Amino acid sequence: MSDYSKNNLLQLIKRIGAYLSTKVSKILNIQDMRSFWAIAGFAVAVIFTYRALRSPNGSQRRQPKRQSPSHNNENSLPSGVSSSSQDSRTQNATDEFIPPANATLGQIVRQRLSDGRKITCRLLGVILEENTPEELQNQATVRSSVLEVLSEITKYSDLYLMETVLDDESEMRVLTALENAGVFTSGLVKDKVLFCSTENGRMSFVRQLEPDWHIDSNPEISSQLARFIRQQVHISRKTERIASNVISSSSLEQFFGI
Repeated sequence: MSDYSKNNLLQLIKRIGAYLSTKVSKILNIQDMRSFWAIAGFAVAVIFTYRALRSPNGSQRRQPKRQSPSHNNENSLPSGVSSSSQDSRTQNATDEFIPPANATLGQIVRQRLSDGRKITCRLLGVILEENTPEELQNQATVRSSVLEVLSEITKYSDLYLMETVLDDESEMRVLTALENAGVFTSGLVKDKVLFCSTENGRMSFVRQLEPDWHIDSNPEISSQLARFIRQQVHISRKTERIASNVISSSSLEQFFGI
């Protein structure tokens, strides 16, 4: 209670005291005991009220301090979401993945992908040796070192491959290269190889499929999808920090510690 309020209360009590003195004198003169006890009870109530207000255990007791939302959020963030400093430590730890000793490739893939059930992956620069749609107009070459990893991914996850092509011939060239490499005999279905004519169209494919993981070699696409896809792998020979939920790796095999 403020000093101003205390002074007002003291003045009020003094006035009540003066009033009671006058009343008591009159009551004693007229011998009206019922009125006397009523006024005495009222006086006692006023005194107890005043003491309660002055007590530190009264209305001046402070309420427990509540933690701010930002403080609560920082302490209760799930493992996949953290502050900027925690993001940096998490990113470094995930980039430098070391496979468990004596683990099979299948176990490594499942652990690395956190048992993600749906994976989307672009072809250029990841599955194929070529890096641009223009190169696909001449040839399409599957990277042999990635075949075993693809086979393990398709055992545990629903895998979709996608790419931007400039013509129908490029599309057929890619499908033929995948078929000749034996990709369709390891669990991948041809219907899950998707083609489009623009990068925006490919990004739209990813958002519609809502995968647990997306793998890409285009930094702009990875950056734009970071708001919508929980986890991504960005394949690049450069060390690029795109977002806290985008892991950079020089190749798909390297991402799995191979």
